[in-house]
Amino acid sequence: MLPDQLLPKNFAAYPPEARRLAESQIALLRRLPLSFVPLLLRELLAYDWKFPTEREDLDRQFTYLANLSSQDLANAMASFSQLRLSGDLEKTDWVNAPAAFTEQLTAQLWTTHQIDAFRSAAVEYIAKSSAAAKEDPLPTHRLGIAVIGQGVKNNSYRLFRKLRPHGVYFTQLQQNGGLKTLVEAVARRAATNPVPYGHWYIDGARATSPNTASVSRVSYATISAARANLQNRMQKLYQAKVFDPEAFRTRMAQIQPEDIGLDSGSDRVLNRFQLSLLTEGSGTQVFATTFVQWAAREALRRAQPLTLLAHFAPRQRENPMNELLSEAQRRPELDPQGSLVDSDMGAYYTWLNQQRLSGAEKARFLVWFEDHHEAVAIGPGMGKGTQSNTPIELQDLIAKII
Repeated sequence: MLPDQLLPKNFAAYPPEARRLAESQIALLRRLPLSFVPLLLRELLAYDWKFPTEREDLDRQFTYLANLSSQDLANAMASFSQLRLSGDLEKTDWVNAPAAFTEQLTAQLWTTHQIDAFRSAAVEYIAKSSAAAKEDPLPTHRLGIAVIGQGVKNNSYRLFRKLRPHGVYFTQLQQNGGLKTLVEAVARRAATNPVPYGHWYIDGARATSPNTASVSRVSYATISAARANLQNRMQKLYQAKVFDPEAFRTRMAQIQPEDIGLDSGSDRVLNRFQLSLLTEGSGTQVFATTFVQWAAREALRRAQPLTLLAHFAPRQRENPMNELLSEAQRRPELDPQGSLVDSDMGAYYTWLNQQRLSGAEKARFLVWFEDHHEAVAIGPGMGKGTQSNTPIELQDLIAKII
């Protein structure tokens, strides 16, 4: 089937909101080339479980394309239309399985040496559609917080090497209240600016409860049962006589939240997000530090929050994958010092990902060595590459950047 043959009944299996949008835009979809439509449908198929910012982005893309004249639309799609596709791709169920179509398309573009042309077309499209979108001003500046080093008593590793050049390095932080102080600060910020999925608290252990429902919480410990269920599935695939990485990835993509016990809450969007962390991330199922770093990255990329608190907790020691997966039912041996090094780099990556969002010039970021006196604060008014040896309370430092 080609796009110009699309009918409303072709979207019958889509979730309600995605089906409604597809049917309302069917006239536009019929005018787009086969090399482009499934890429759009891949995003549309998950519309019901996307964050508000993701929905807005997809809505803007449809608006951008729909507002183009016939000639402008043809020009915008010219590079995609010129790609040579095999007849086999037309026979695939690209409406209901756009992800599988995308994989086949990518393989064909590589083998026919068209991948560079496709990339150029995609980059040009994204640039033009993004330029046409009007970006609303943020209600307040973004704030990122990373807490690292839980359980480390003595440390000789030089922390914050990557972050010190960008802010003030504090050597005499008085941490009265500790993590609770930071969680409460996030809760107050969420109460002041109640944006859906605009404030996040991600914990590598069991999260401390903030005093507001406006904070989206993701905890490595809370979804331990789901992780164990997924690990059992992964272990069976690893133990197959012939391990097929492509088949493994496909099986992971087919898992639904209820398959591993992630359907207990009423927030379907957050359930899907947590599922994606476990099925799309590498090591998120067994390493707490990896889970927090990946969760922070994905929350920033997808939800684009105003506030994010990432609390890194000790991960288990590294072992062969089969052993790691088999440890789901017993208490693993933790590695606080190694986790400190991991989370130090994880904090840096979290800051980098925050800087990729709008309003980066006004954003603030704090990283703190938990239960110790070291911290780095970045943002307007914080001198770059400077050091403060003056005692300061954590509460007062938060007040400066919040």
